[in-house]
Amino acid sequence: MSRFLFVVPPLTGHINPVVGVAAELAGRGHRVAWACSDPALVRRLAGQDAGTGAEVFACAGAPEGSRPPELRGPEALRFLWEWYLLPLAEAMAPGVRAAVGEFRPDVVVADQQAFAGALISERLGVPWATSATTSAEFTDPLAGLPKIREWLAERLALLRASVGDPAGRADPRFSPRLVLAFSAPELAGPAEGVRWVGPSVAARPAGAGFPWEWLDAGRTSVLVTLGTANTDVGARFLDVCVQALRERADRVQGVVVDPGGTLRTPDGDKDVLVVPSVPQLALLERGVGAVVCHAGHNTVCEALWHGVPLVVAPIRDDQPVVAGQVAEAGAGVRVRFGRVGARRLGAALDAVLDGPGHRAAAMRIGAAFRAAGGSPAAADHLEELARELS
Repeated sequence: MSRFLFVVPPLTGHINPVVGVAAELAGRGHRVAWACSDPALVRRLAGQDAGTGAEVFACAGAPEGSRPPELRGPEALRFLWEWYLLPLAEAMAPGVRAAVGEFRPDVVVADQQAFAGALISERLGVPWATSATTSAEFTDPLAGLPKIREWLAERLALLRASVGDPAGRADPRFSPRLVLAFSAPELAGPAEGVRWVGPSVAARPAGAGFPWEWLDAGRTSVLVTLGTANTDVGARFLDVCVQALRERADRVQGVVVDPGGTLRTPDGDKDVLVVPSVPQLALLERGVGAVVCHAGHNTVCEALWHGVPLVVAPIRDDQPVVAGQVAEAGAGVRVRFGRVGARRLGAALDAVLDGPGHRAAAMRIGAAFRAAGGSPAAADHLEELARELS
């Protein structure tokens, strides 16, 4: 039996992929624990019966605040690092150090954006693996941005001097021992030194209350979602989606996720269902004709796992990179989040629903995802690392 400590940021899209890996390891007899600044979120996503033995060590979180919704491009990326990722690492470091001391893991599995996991492990001499829940970093998102690259290198050096081993050299985003990537080259393109395991699509708490009886078997369902972190910028885009869906109501039903409550639809609406959340995996398994989304890595991979083509409207961060991957692979159509109108969005939706090429590409990528092995393959790699170190 080995001990694995998962260090994750308090972000749904970064926890969900490793829930299945943790459950797989626990099911093989290993002991698993977590370090996160939101223990309740970890426990909710892992579920009471997910088999993870959810032992969670609490860490401090990043300072309160929000990113200006109008920020885009390089400025949004820099703000993400300066406002969130670097302060989160500094805040989490004492808690991660305490978790390592108490749990005594054989291997730390550090999320690619939870730098404290990598830096504390390096400082304490504990082997660590990287959990890359997005493939954007493998494409060098800072190419062509030398000033931001230089600034980031300086900030990471200061962070290492503060919480890590000043003599360390490894980039905390890329473990020199093992990098697990929850995608496949068929979508993300080739990358050296990466173990591609495909999406970790594991059972998760489905929640209650979704009106399954609302779905019309005679029409194609379209899911519209902007994930869990974009409620501050999505109102206009969601309204455009509703317009495009209504224009196709003779053959399409729309399920629109609106956690911010920005949309209003009449009672008894049979064409567009607006809900604060959905059991996304269950809905995809039930059968969805297309997904319209922000190109969040989890949503994209879960749709493609099920062979569902996409309309992607990236907002910021890694989303433009992932959207580019979808379009280049032929599995969807990219539109401009801030400018697209109902006519352009409708044309993109028609293309992915009616053109067989996009669905064929989505099914091809889905087959590659399943062949990569998912949670069991990731657990295999982690077990192998633990054996090599024993």
